[in-house]
Amino acid sequence: MLARPAFRQTGAAPVRLWFMSGPLPRIYAFDWLRGVAVLVMLQTHALVLLLPEIHKTAFFTRLVAIDGLVAPSFIFSAGFALALVQVRAGLAGRREEQAKKTLKRIGEVLLVASFINFIWFPIWREPKWLLRIDILHCIGLSLLLVMPFLVGLSTRPRLLRWVTLILALVIFGVSPYGEQVTGFWTLFLNTKTGWLDATTGAAFPLLPWAGYVFLGASFGATIGAMKSEKELWAWLALLLGIGAVLVWQAQAVSAIYPPHNFWVTDPADAARRWLQVLSLVAVFRLIEMKWPASAQTRVMKWLAAFGGASLSAYFFHQMLLYQRFVGVFTRFFREKADWPLYWVLVVALIAATWVCVQAWDRVEKKLRRRAAPHPDPLPASHASQGEGER
Repeated sequence: MLARPAFRQTGAAPVRLWFMSGPLPRIYAFDWLRGVAVLVMLQTHALVLLLPEIHKTAFFTRLVAIDGLVAPSFIFSAGFALALVQVRAGLAGRREEQAKKTLKRIGEVLLVASFINFIWFPIWREPKWLLRIDILHCIGLSLLLVMPFLVGLSTRPRLLRWVTLILALVIFGVSPYGEQVTGFWTLFLNTKTGWLDATTGAAFPLLPWAGYVFLGASFGATIGAMKSEKELWAWLALLLGIGAVLVWQAQAVSAIYPPHNFWVTDPADAARRWLQVLSLVAVFRLIEMKWPASAQTRVMKWLAAFGGASLSAYFFHQMLLYQRFVGVFTRFFREKADWPLYWVLVVALIAATWVCVQAWDRVEKKLRRRAAPHPDPLPASHASQGEGER
């Protein structure tokens, strides 16, 4: 999820092989995936700074193709993180407690999503903009859809992973038909406009993007209860295998459906995306197994921290890039940068976003401490009794 990491661990994690039993240490591969996704997200949105003629170059086209993995990475990681913490809480007997915390976190995501819409659009004059579904809305709503399954089956993670995998494949499978939906549900299920007017179509509709949440949840359920490294690689191999088959049979899969936007809703294209995302997860997992101390290096700890602060990073980089008063990057450099200047600006944007994230983290901690309920002080007689017992 676009959220902070739920667990921390100090010290280098020992290498575990698939025949070793017992609970495994933290899996850093997914933290690094989110960190890379944050960095690429910043680079992607900074493309508006490039000179228009650069958009016609071959390198720009290749870069945009890589940038297309940002959204699947975030949404997949959201489902993974949610399932992981819910399964571990369920197995520890804290299912309801964790569910309440998760619902509060989802509420924060949706609140930030609505706040960003409030900043970009005149909601006070046209409340219709509250119904505009962007990536944060998509993640929040998708997590709400998967929550009943995660809470209800958190104590049965092996069943949960199969249920969420099947639901993910169903969502991807029906996505091309979602393009045919009309009326009110177009606001949530496809990119069509027209129910309200010609401007309020969804940027990230639930079809197909919610599929990545359920796919990530299947992996999170597996990791949350696994006893050996073999289980991680077995589930990874299964997901990669399903994706490879769909990509291999892309033409046949596409022919099943009526005409649709292949690069948005086709199951084979979704499979290509999750193949690439999971391949990166596999690489990261191999790195942390072969070089376990890498997780404690400054660079990797910073990468994981940036990924863990993805919600605030999303908000602050949007403001720094586009906001009317503080968006210094587009104010001075929009469509003016060549490649060398562009990369300098990307580094500057990353640095500025990180500073904002760190500053907000300190403020947020203080606000949470003040908002936390304080225990009632003991009556004087009880306090005196306690002193006597000590």
